[in-house]
Amino acid sequence: MALQTRTPSLISRAVKALLMWFFRRQGWTVQGVVPEPRRFVIIAAPHTSNWDFLYYLGLTQTLGIQPHFMAKKSLFRWPITNFLLDIGGVPVDRSKGGNYVQAMIDEFDRRKEFMLTIAPEGTRGSVKQWKTGFYHIAMAAKVPMVVGMMDYGTKTGGLGPLIWPTGDYDADMAKVAAIYSSVTPKHPEKQMASITGVKDT
Repeated sequence: MALQTRTPSLISRAVKALLMWFFRRQGWTVQGVVPEPRRFVIIAAPHTSNWDFLYYLGLTQTLGIQPHFMAKKSLFRWPITNFLLDIGGVPVDRSKGGNYVQAMIDEFDRRKEFMLTIAPEGTRGSVKQWKTGFYHIAMAAKVPMVVGMMDYGTKTGGLGPLIWPTGDYDADMAKVAAIYSSVTPKHPEKQMASITGVKDT
């Protein structure tokens, strides 16, 4: 069953407009188009700086889409609850051992349009392997993955082609790695060493 679309508050609309202005003011441009149908997992990488999130919000606003992201349920408290929901936050309760992978699969089942953004590195620091929850979600929900790109070298951002998960993680991630090979993160020295190999959800 599709959920009713939220009507963002005046404050949220103002903040989004400001982010859009800032994104363009910094010289960023958008490339590509939004894949259809708008049901997929967006891979947000490389994630090496807090600026990634702000520029990503500017990118998505420029593309005219409202992607979603997971956040701890405890963060959704007054006075920022509505703002987090307005920018796409989906509260996840893991205090009692909740399964966030299943929670996101359920969200795909409930929504007609759902673009879930996940940073598989899980941190802004250097990591050896990606967490693979994003892949399990895409497989189980039967939706494709889309590569989200923020290239600091050219100040261009966009969404890459659809990549359907086949069940062969290493082969599928080789396709993702080929796309990211030409993308320059803000801090290249913090970029992940590999997106294949030992997997950790």
